[in-house]
Amino acid sequence: MRMRWRVVAQGGVTILVVAFVARAVASNWDDFRSMDVSLHPRADWLTVSVAATLVTYVLQIESWRRVLAGWRQAIEFVPAARAWCLANLGRYVPGKVWSVAGLVVMARQRGVESWAAAASAVVIQAIGVGTSLAAIIMTLPGRLPGLFLGGGAVIVLALAGGAAIAGLTLFALHSHWAVGRIGRLVGERGSVLRPLPVRATVAAGVLTLASWMTYGVAFWSLARGLGLGAALTPPTAIGVFALGYIAGLLALFAPGGVGVREGAFGLLLAPVMGPGSAVGLSVASRLLLTVMEVAAAGITVLAARARSEQPKESSNV
Repeated sequence: MRMRWRVVAQGGVTILVVAFVARAVASNWDDFRSMDVSLHPRADWLTVSVAATLVTYVLQIESWRRVLAGWRQAIEFVPAARAWCLANLGRYVPGKVWSVAGLVVMARQRGVESWAAAASAVVIQAIGVGTSLAAIIMTLPGRLPGLFLGGGAVIVLALAGGAAIAGLTLFALHSHWAVGRIGRLVGERGSVLRPLPVRATVAAGVLTLASWMTYGVAFWSLARGLGLGAALTPPTAIGVFALGYIAGLLALFAPGGVGVREGAFGLLLAPVMGPGSAVGLSVASRLLLTVMEVAAAGITVLAARARSEQPKESSNV
């Protein structure tokens, strides 16, 4: 009976996620078709954008694995990719907690201890925010002060708040004193909940920072692939994408950051590309990433299924 209810619950969650993702794709497609901009598609640059996005996913999945490895929790790449990609779709469900909860549940199914699964989900979010700020500072140093003079003060303040949260989170998970206090609060013994080694955080941080670079390259390539990116440079694309993505992530009221990310893109890109092209690129980026996230989830599910069937086939030979 318990197994039956578990299957029913999983089916219900799947239907819910698919419904929200489908709604997001339909909305983005309608917005894209209604754009009043001149597009000149190029298959070569669009292919580069897709490839760079896939490389980004690989880097972020490996970053999560490095965090788990720091706590001596092993999970192979294919199962980790399946868990990460499926959990990523939970961002489209209102509430912002579903992707984290899904990642924890699927990591536990692969043998990761519950405390490490939950803590790793928090750590990768903190590392993501922290490294995004590094990418922004590296690529948009001259444009950040101007945000305070326009409508971007809220974005900058949100990023500052995100930086504070990221810093406090990483401190808490690296400090023996803080980990001990957290362990007592959640009822875990200190021998179970332990600090994360600095080397694991550094490795995950380097990989995540690299993923912001590839995300930006994908964004820049998409602009060129649509004939909108003549004035957009790769550094600007990297900084703008990182800022908009994290602003959307920190907007708890917006599922998947819808609206907030596009607003940030438009605010920063309008002086470079013009308002029409900026809006067109932001909507196209949202549509592409939504489709890519669904495709990546499907690919990893098929890969995990094929991998699980290999021993059966070999035993029958």
